[in-house]
Amino acid sequence: MKFLTHLTLVTLMALPVSPVRAADVDALLPAETETVMFVNFRQILDSELFTKYARGQIELALKGNDAQKMMQDLGLDPLKDIDHLVAGTWGTGPDDMKALFIVRGKFDPAKLFDALQVAIKKEPDKLEIVSEGKYKIVKFIPENQPKPVYASVASEKAIVIGTDKKLVANALADAERGAKAKIKRELADLLSKQDSKVSMFAIGLTEGKVELPPNFSLPVQGVDAEKLQKQLEGIKFAGLVMNVTDGLSLEISMGMKDAEIADDFGGTVDQLINTAKVFIPVLAAQQPQFQPIAQELGRTLKSKVDGKSVTITVKISGSTIGKVAGGSE
Repeated sequence: MKFLTHLTLVTLMALPVSPVRAADVDALLPAETETVMFVNFRQILDSELFTKYARGQIELALKGNDAQKMMQDLGLDPLKDIDHLVAGTWGTGPDDMKALFIVRGKFDPAKLFDALQVAIKKEPDKLEIVSEGKYKIVKFIPENQPKPVYASVASEKAIVIGTDKKLVANALADAERGAKAKIKRELADLLSKQDSKVSMFAIGLTEGKVELPPNFSLPVQGVDAEKLQKQLEGIKFAGLVMNVTDGLSLEISMGMKDAEIADDFGGTVDQLINTAKVFIPVLAAQQPQFQPIAQELGRTLKSKVDGKSVTITVKISGSTIGKVAGGSE
């Protein structure tokens, strides 16, 4: 519960805002951004699937004494007050990744600030206020994590969370002067094609950035690491779209350099999917409760090539999720 309290204090401090179209480029995203993720919490929380199989359990958990007191102290109802999240990430590898998150919703800043002050007094080794230029920023050290994260209110409409305090300070300065969007034009163009009504999407520029680990191998006939690496080098951008409605759907798309590379890579993807369909039932046999999902994965996991695009899709119905969740369906 302490971790949840800290995470809530750090990430949920924004004032009420109007919904923003996902296609709009958030002006607070740094110019270095290479991948953008959008999570539409409001759509997910209002979906039929969530309402049917998760809302009741979460509402019950939030009625617990500790959770209820925390929510009262924060002036927050997580099922009503969270709107959406935008995140920008970039870097050359796992140890070099940087990120800026922008959380929007409907909260009580005064209560959040009071609760933060109390938390700092209780655990000053995990929470403190630090300075970067003229800005005051919250420094938070997550449990079992070597690196801290930083957060601050960017305006009455947003809170920003970053992997270092300079990122947060720059976002505060951008908000203060009403800076215009500055991410790469290629990425902005990709964002303009995203649907703001989906549950979640991620889109990124990947050319020259997808590399297989050293000594990588696959137990798939006709697919060796060298061939796969060359194909991966042909991916210009990649995207993921998840939709939570009465069921769950997932689409992974990859934009290739040309149609010939797309056809070649599409063949490899088909081989990998066919191999996966062989192993999925074997893995599910170890966890029988997941067999309904494994069966549906086998039926709905597909790929296709369309021009310069390679797409993988999969769907899981609400009735199948209900069986796994212990529902009546």
